[in-house]
Amino acid sequence: MMYKVQVRFLFHSDIKIKIPEIYDDSVFDRLFGILEDVNEKYNSYTKNSYIDKINKNNGHFVKVNDETINILSKIIHLSNVIGGEYDITIMPLIRLWGFYKQNPILPSLEEIKKVRKLVGYKKIIIDKKKKRVKIEKNQEIITGSFIKAYAIEKMAQEMRKIGIKDAIVNAGGSSIIAIDEWGIIAENPEEEREIIRNEKGIPVKISQNKYTGDDEYNDLIEIKIKDRSYSTSNQKNTYLLINNEKYGHIISPKTGFPAQNKQVGVITESAFFGDIISTGLYNQTSKKFYEIMEKLSEEMEISGFLIDKDGEIFYFNMEKYF
Repeated sequence: MMYKVQVRFLFHSDIKIKIPEIYDDSVFDRLFGILEDVNEKYNSYTKNSYIDKINKNNGHFVKVNDETINILSKIIHLSNVIGGEYDITIMPLIRLWGFYKQNPILPSLEEIKKVRKLVGYKKIIIDKKKKRVKIEKNQEIITGSFIKAYAIEKMAQEMRKIGIKDAIVNAGGSSIIAIDEWGIIAENPEEEREIIRNEKGIPVKISQNKYTGDDEYNDLIEIKIKDRSYSTSNQKNTYLLINNEKYGHIISPKTGFPAQNKQVGVITESAFFGDIISTGLYNQTSKKFYEIMEKLSEEMEISGFLIDKDGEIFYFNMEKYF
């Protein structure tokens, strides 16, 4: 089958849509229009979005629509399952670490301890009856870890309504949705020796990776997915350099420090859920990774892997995708 492709820049990423060539180019406008609508209404970085209004009126209730309530309710549920290591009110810690500064300085333990008190998704009050939301004074929600995936999931639903049965959407590499079966490559984030373990923690493979240049990566695994999304979190290209030390952008809401794992990959039906889960799992030990994946598997079909700070790879229910 022949395909056509369009790439547009949204959510600070190149969003690539590949569909069969039988469809008119106007379909791209329809699909990208859904992404633009989500960006306008629910992105915390968009002025006057519902989330922006909640942030600017922290400490007070803000009128919202049903979709905002639905998004926040699902996030809070997953945050509970993940054990609080995913928290959309993490923004004060991100600012403290200097991700919006030209010359970041390592924060003190006292500063981290003080700012951590502002972080807490359980303090978000959702009044479904009156359709309003409130966060505590000086809290701030950040949508960067889920809003792009939420948007492309809505777009994929529209594809199915149109009748598109063979397509793939790549949202900047961090989230991929495949309609019909597609093969994708999970890239290795580091040049390192890897020890791959199964669910029981038993080593099953040891490999020596060969990093060959700035724009070339050693393939970690090739997986085939159909009507599924693949979400990944790593900090290879998003970090601060302070005193010649790298500090990644995924910060633990419990410790206040950037997580040290190298990569998480998650396969789910929902790209929205997948991005949330991959971020939350990034802060976990291998033991907690398996515990949380077991809990999640009770309410959804899920597979994934964790590469810890030492380069060890832990797989959960991944064999069927190889």
